[in-house]
Amino acid sequence: MIKIVDYGVGNIQAFLNLFKRCAIDAVRSDGPDSLDEATRLILPGVGHFDHAMARLNASGLRGKLEEMVLEKQVPIMGICVGMQMLADSSDEGSLPGLGWIPGKVRAFANNPTTSVLPMPHMGWNNLSAVPGAKIFSRGFDDVPQFYFLHSFYFDAENKGDVSATAEYGINFDAVVSKGNIHGVQCHPEKSHRWGEQLLKNFVEL
Repeated sequence: MIKIVDYGVGNIQAFLNLFKRCAIDAVRSDGPDSLDEATRLILPGVGHFDHAMARLNASGLRGKLEEMVLEKQVPIMGICVGMQMLADSSDEGSLPGLGWIPGKVRAFANNPTTSVLPMPHMGWNNLSAVPGAKIFSRGFDDVPQFYFLHSFYFDAENKGDVSATAEYGINFDAVVSKGNIHGVQCHPEKSHRWGEQLLKNFVEL
């Protein structure tokens, strides 16, 4: 069963609708006990990094999530700010991230090359998948296009954890994978067939 982590941040219904279209069972989980028996986890997120981390820390879900992901090795996918929360820290705030994939979330505005570009980075963009990346192993014979809406990007400490990049002035880490832990900066729930295929691949990993 796919469990979508509801800690008060993110459009849970959009993911429920998408999984329903894909004929994949998924439910909302808003308490620690409700995460039991999850075979896959989705960690959504929108808005400010510190706000999302504070809400997760206050929800009572973090300890159970760490048990499920780090001890039981249940696959998880963080999406948008949910991906950024996987990092150690963010330029957007002062709270520590989960630290599950080493790296830092950086501001486009702090990079001389991207600081002159419109913010946020919004709209459709191609993804360049890393050869052999399991999350792109099926259904991506053409160049995948995904919808983005963000002003901060994940900078993985170990580039071996990067499954795909995108370009907005610079090449940035758009999809990361480390063992059972995955993160995508783009919005699969808004990315039509490419988003559906990405989530199907995650479910079948």
